Amino acid sequence: MRRYEIIQISPFVDMRIHYLIAFLILFFVGCQPAANTSASSNAKRYPFVGKIVSVDKIAKKATIAHEEVPGYMSAMTMEFPIHEDWVWNDLAPGAEIHAELVVDNTAKDPFWLEKIGIVAAADPNKPVPTDDRFAQIGKPVPDFTLTNQDGKRISIKDFQGKALAITFIYAKCPLPDYCIRMSTNFSDLANQLKNDAELKDKIRLLSISFDPENDTPAKLRSYGAGYLGNQNPPDFSIWQLAVGSDDEVRKMGDFFGLDYKTDENNKTQINHNLRTAVIGPDGNVTKMYAGNDWTPAELLNELKATLAAPPK
Repeated sequence: MRRYEIIQISPFVDMRIHYLIAFLILFFVGCQPAANTSASSNAKRYPFVGKIVSVDKIAKKATIAHEEVPGYMSAMTMEFPIHEDWVWNDLAPGAEIHAELVVDNTAKDPFWLEKIGIVAAADPNKPVPTDDRFAQIGKPVPDFTLTNQDGKRISIKDFQGKALAITFIYAKCPLPDYCIRMSTNFSDLANQLKNDAELKDKIRLLSISFDPENDTPAKLRSYGAGYLGNQNPPDFSIWQLAVGSDDEVRKMGDFFGLDYKTDENNKTQINHNLRTAVIGPDGNVTKMYAGNDWTPAELLNELKATLAAPPK
């Protein structure tokens, strides 16, 4: 008969085994890649100071009036993603913050703020000023004279009786969430509408460049053709791109609340915010988008709504 012996492990040896197992668990967990490596090794970082204008907790974004970011951009007001969850309990319009601006074109968000420090909380007794230029709903768009991608002079009168969307871009803009997204959205919608027998003659899209020094009509035609895809020749019957004098474009920008300024440290770059407007067949503004959180489908619904609205 085979005999088995029971080996009793002393409490001291048993404790050492537990420590060894715990160490191995911590070692292997620590060697795993981080789940949230948000920035690549090529990311650039800049010190950032600003005041909160508005917050969107759901989208985790804040519109901030910031000071000049040395070496990157001049002072302006624009929207920034913020990934940290804790800040949304404390950020409020009027709060002053210090942070680090991270720029990484390979990341999901090409730029964002981190290392947030709230240096002055919002004063609940001090109202946040509003931008009167942005309160244009229901007002008629002022007439303008621009030159489109084909060298043709156009004005707001050319769009009378049609639903119109206007946005602002410049061809050299490097930010994928800014002009590139605006032009992608407009071109995608134009390509969709050209096959819609009911709407293709009722809806128009217009991208206005605020870089007249570089964005000639020929340059805008080439730029737009690249977004429209394999079309020979490109079809600009629905989506047009246009440019005017600096005075003319600034008049339009002021009406819609557009801010833009050439970067003092990089003259090829223009710092700007985003404005996209929906205008009804009567020439009055019906909808304003202040950022990039809209889709071609949402824009189309707003344009169709203006067509369905009874004339005033």
